[in-house]
Amino acid sequence: MATVYADPNAADPGEPSGQKGPKLDKKASPLGTIIFFALLAMGIGYGIKGLLDDINSVHETLELGVFALLGLALLIALGFEFVNGFHDTANAVATVIYTNSLPPLVAVVWSGLFNFLGVIVSSGAVAYGIVTLLPVELILQVGSGAGYAMIFALLLAAIIWNLGTWAMGIPNSSSHALIGSIMGVGLANQLMAPAGQATSGVDWGQALNVFKALLFSPLMGFVFSAALLFVMKALVRSKKLYEEPAADAPPPLWIRALLVLTCTGVSFAHGGNDGQKGMGLIMLILIGAAPTAYALNRTMPDSATPAFIQSANDARTVFITHAGAKGLPTITIARETVGAALRDKQLDKPEVYAGLAVLSDDIVHSLKTSGAIAHVPAAATPNLRNDMYLTGDAIRLLQKGSASFTAEEAPKLKAYSGHLEKGTRFIPTWVKVCVAVALGLGTMVGWKRIVVTVGEKIGKTHLTYAQGASAELVAAGTILAAEAYGLPVSTTHILSSGIAGSMAANGSGLQWSTVRSIALAWVTTLPAAMAIAGILYVILRQVF
Repeated sequence: MATVYADPNAADPGEPSGQKGPKLDKKASPLGTIIFFALLAMGIGYGIKGLLDDINSVHETLELGVFALLGLALLIALGFEFVNGFHDTANAVATVIYTNSLPPLVAVVWSGLFNFLGVIVSSGAVAYGIVTLLPVELILQVGSGAGYAMIFALLLAAIIWNLGTWAMGIPNSSSHALIGSIMGVGLANQLMAPAGQATSGVDWGQALNVFKALLFSPLMGFVFSAALLFVMKALVRSKKLYEEPAADAPPPLWIRALLVLTCTGVSFAHGGNDGQKGMGLIMLILIGAAPTAYALNRTMPDSATPAFIQSANDARTVFITHAGAKGLPTITIARETVGAALRDKQLDKPEVYAGLAVLSDDIVHSLKTSGAIAHVPAAATPNLRNDMYLTGDAIRLLQKGSASFTAEEAPKLKAYSGHLEKGTRFIPTWVKVCVAVALGLGTMVGWKRIVVTVGEKIGKTHLTYAQGASAELVAAGTILAAEAYGLPVSTTHILSSGIAGSMAANGSGLQWSTVRSIALAWVTTLPAAMAIAGILYVILRQVF
């Protein structure tokens, strides 16, 4: 989620003249260019093979038009991740470049490698945290025209805003752009609904959690980096750590190792957090185009089925208890009742609990009939997936809301929710590899401008070893913590604010033109992305 700044060569009134930076003009060798495109081709080839293998394994047939839409949607989603990497390179490598710890091209390749690895080992929690921001009716009907319009609109809006702000030299966060796009689609969907037809619009509760992460993580970066620098000064007395690096001379070995380690940590954490944003949207695309292959986690072992059925039956008793004297509806009415309650965010009602009991019965019936999720027939897949999604999302909101469950009931619902997530939330290896390749290769393109900004345009003095290490340690820790809680954060804003905090703690002073640019991003990105995505959604609804 990178920030792109104004022309790095433009002078700042508060910047001392004659400040020297590293040599950034060395071009990639022809061999490096060949390797770049070879890796790109291998990633694309692996992705195509993985997609075809998954579809063939369940004997699913895609019409040519659907296959074309699927390919275009996947290309746009991976393009978003490539642009994300394109923006974010400097956040990890600026410190090692400006302290002469690594040559620029080596640093960029090293960062790209650990962005790749961060994506590969990521949990997927952030991926589905992004998905929960989308309107529930569009998630359930992602294969419809409205579903395709949603995916195309929000991805194109985020890419347009990212590239537009890059061209204009305006700061931008990819996370802000994507989340604003999702909100714009939700609001447009709500406004376009026919009179009397309820829609869920934006999940403002989930959006608030995301806003908190995006708001507080830069503040944490500033404060904690400043505090860490004070601690380092108190405990580590080496003068070299706090001096401006000598021109073209690498730092002492132990300092160099520390800075390379922090660069590696930020790159790895960035891949683990940012790479997941595209994954969640890619999974929605795949579920809509090829539901038999991707709507359910068919890699879930058969041995997990008895525990899944037991947890569903345990949860059913909880639902029946809270339904009271309310009779059980038909499966069709149960789906409508729970779906409407999710749209209105009014779930703590007897009729909703009765509907959840019926949905759980239907899930158990499907599992018993098929023997396991892997064996659910194609015809039953969409309904089972929707039942599982409705039930899981309802439990999530009930546990977060005003509903009251006893000490015995809460663990039963939590266990059931875990099985539902395992049955519907998964990311195939080929998806991870494709996203990792897109993000990793993206970090190796267009990095110079942002590196100069992060290294020279935030503080009024040259970045020292201690400042770079403190900012990157805090950035890596903050991003990894956010991933553990499934929250998206802005890598650029965390690290930029961390460098600003270290400059302030060191008494180096700040260049306020850059600070104002960062503040401008907070004001403009969300509403701009919302407007672009909303307009695109309205247009694409007519196309599809």
